Amino acid sequence: MEKEKSTKIQMIFGYAVCLVAIIAFLICISSMVYSLIDLTDPFNAYRTYGKDAPSLASFNNYKLDIIRSLDIEHNLLLDDTTLEEMYKSARQDAISKVKHDAYRSLFVNGFIVVITSLLFIFFWIWLIRLSRKTA
Repeated sequence: MEKEKSTKIQMIFGYAVCLVAIIAFLICISSMVYSLIDLTDPFNAYRTYGKDAPSLASFNNYKLDIIRSLDIEHNLLLDDTTLEEMYKSARQDAISKVKHDAYRSLFVNGFIVVITSLLFIFFWIWLIRLSRKTA
């Protein structure tokens, strides 16, 4: 009777670990898909959440936002060459940030996918052996 109860507890534990592994696997796979989509177009994946962040949609939008943010009275005149270099740098920085975040997410989630797969396989085999012993 005690052995039967112990076996049931072990089986519940094994199935719980397998279920958690499957859920973690699915969550990580969906996150990896989002990261892969971000890598296909990192510029459009970039989002700024500050109200004072200049728009990177085009050079003219960037220029207007920079002039507004640097000079409230709009008397500041920056040459287009300097502003265009600033725009290119800001755009490249945005693309680099998205790529870094996407690669980091792919690596971390890929690692978790491997771990959850191994956990699932280990505990599934363990459950099969446990059920054979009790049968």
